[in-house]
Amino acid sequence: MKIALIAHDKKKTDLVQFVMAYQPIIKDHELFATGTTGLRIQEATGLSIHRFQSGPLGGDQEIGALIAKNEMDMVIFFRDPLTAQPHEPDITALIRLCDVYSIPLATNMGTAEILVRGLDRGDFQWRNVIHDKK
Repeated sequence: MKIALIAHDKKKTDLVQFVMAYQPIIKDHELFATGTTGLRIQEATGLSIHRFQSGPLGGDQEIGALIAKNEMDMVIFFRDPLTAQPHEPDITALIRLCDVYSIPLATNMGTAEILVRGLDRGDFQWRNVIHDKK
């Protein structure tokens, strides 16, 4: 599975800790992240991560483009709902694309845990059907 990892500044540490906790599951998948988030995860875990630009510089849109081409299977996006984001339209567009293309999206740690545990159980095999249609 192709998994995007994104976090707002005040949530980056939470996402790094989350990936560390679930590294035995996550390590078997292809990982993508926005700039600094990806760097911090790489440094903490040693995992291989394809890094895009930072969110405000277009990273959210780069991930959105992969979603629109059905080349992303899951998005874990730890959002900070208490801080205004200068690139809010990009965030809204990314979330909309997840809805349009039925891409599982977690915007907080609770939902991310459910998705990752489901991934470990094989609950996302339906994505293989999507890939086979290409």
